[in-house]
Amino acid sequence: MSRPNLTLLVLYYSRHGSTRALAELIAQGIESVPGCDARLRTVPGVSTVAEATEPDIPDRGPPYAELADLQQCDGLALGSPTRYGNMAAAMKYFLDGTSSLWLSGGLAGKPACVFTSTGSLHGGQETTLVSMMLPLLHHGMLMLGLPYTAPGLMSTASGGSPYGATHWSGLNGDKEISEDSRKLAIALGRRLAQTACRLREQS
Repeated sequence: MSRPNLTLLVLYYSRHGSTRALAELIAQGIESVPGCDARLRTVPGVSTVAEATEPDIPDRGPPYAELADLQQCDGLALGSPTRYGNMAAAMKYFLDGTSSLWLSGGLAGKPACVFTSTGSLHGGQETTLVSMMLPLLHHGMLMLGLPYTAPGLMSTASGGSPYGATHWSGLNGDKEISEDSRKLAIALGRRLAQTACRLREQS
């Protein structure tokens, strides 16, 4: 009897579309691995205006994530734009609401990776990636990076690091994802899916 496909959650926040574009490439890498499906989800923005609300369903793109998406996934790719070397408040707010999963160990032992985009080339990509790793480590997830065996990691001048996939979007968000960054994002998704497959084989 065939086993059901693994579901890898690609969860991101994006304001201008650059982080979303990376998420779609990571999903492409996931789905290049037989037996693996990508589930794209986003999170609503936050506001300093107490009365401001987001619609229940996003105007465009994938649905908002629910805790069930995390509970049900076999692995996670987490992405956010860079905000002063840190993840965006919207993603932090969502993660702060996952204490029930932490208490139950719902994410422990699952593989995870992180990705980001930023307006400036030296705008804190790697510290942002690390900021997203920290809560995932507290959840007991198995963190994956990009090894230097990935083509392009040594030559890229526009994004990508051993900590995860990145993209330099430019101050106005108008820079296209470079070929190196595109390949590295796909490679990261593929590595996440392959790792999830190996973990299932060992269980």
